[in-house]
Amino acid sequence: MMTNMTRRILQVTTACTSLMAGSALWADERPAAMIIAQGGLGDGSWNDTANAGFQSGLEKTGVEGRTIESADVAAQGEEIMRRAADGGFGLVISLEWIHGEPMEMLAKDYPDTNWVIMNQTRTGDNIASVVFGEHEGSFLAGALAAQVTTDTSIEGINADATIGVIGGFKAPGIDKFIVGYIQGAKAVNPDIEVKVAYADSFGDPAKGLQMANAMFDEGADIVYQVAGGTGIGIIEAAKARGHYAIGVDSDQDGMAPGNVLTSMVKRVDVAVDEIVTGYAADNFPGGEVIQFGLAENGVALSEMTHTKDKVPAAYIERVTAYKAQIIAGELDVWDVSSQGYPDFFK
Repeated sequence: MMTNMTRRILQVTTACTSLMAGSALWADERPAAMIIAQGGLGDGSWNDTANAGFQSGLEKTGVEGRTIESADVAAQGEEIMRRAADGGFGLVISLEWIHGEPMEMLAKDYPDTNWVIMNQTRTGDNIASVVFGEHEGSFLAGALAAQVTTDTSIEGINADATIGVIGGFKAPGIDKFIVGYIQGAKAVNPDIEVKVAYADSFGDPAKGLQMANAMFDEGADIVYQVAGGTGIGIIEAAKARGHYAIGVDSDQDGMAPGNVLTSMVKRVDVAVDEIVTGYAADNFPGGEVIQFGLAENGVALSEMTHTKDKVPAAYIERVTAYKAQIIAGELDVWDVSSQGYPDFFK
């Protein structure tokens, strides 16, 4: 039986072999490529959501396209991107944070290729940078969690003012979520304890389950997952223990109905769809930074279909008020990617 790792190695080998065929394969079409980030397809989160937008854009425009997975996408990033450009792909989107620096260098060598990097800003007339207000959406998640965590009238909640968050890796792109979550929680209760841990993986559900259980054992009853495929285990732990997880990127509420308090939805699908559509119309936003925050509906909390009846309306109203203040510029949420780390996150 073919293992997942073997399958991924074959996928990237096949992709790179095709790319090496060069412009002869794509002489007239200039197709699009999207490089999948760590954790791979099937994560039910970042990669899957982006792929949905990619496929939608391809279908609407008729542009040919290919997703590329790698056994070690972080280490092989420059090679994969270079092969894509050499192979005649006119649009190369990377979902992997670590690819930002090599992409900035490669863009100079391949000025006729359109490049897209997510979650950071890179310079270049042929690079489009797509950034999201993850800190803003995470603030709302933290504010909701801080209100719920001491309300023992809600099933699965203890009296401790303790919540948790588990990131895939210690990195600014992940800490942007975490710091926003902590700030939102402390806006409600300055004395709340927010446990923070990193799984060092985006593709290890078993480790996510183990880490979430440890946080539940330490008094947390709500754990935010910012860990891609590893987060599937965090959601499983919440279901098994009768506590709560908070999903990320896509609406993960249905993965454990009633045990996912909410999800911080990040509309990378919309962003990728718009990029592909613009590329097909010869309207690529090269040199631009495209913002998707609360104001642009680029991030939001889920509809809470399975939990809204458990949560007092006053809690949701308070979160809605915070959202309005952030959009109006009356409430500043700390952004690690542009402001560095705050004193309350050490």
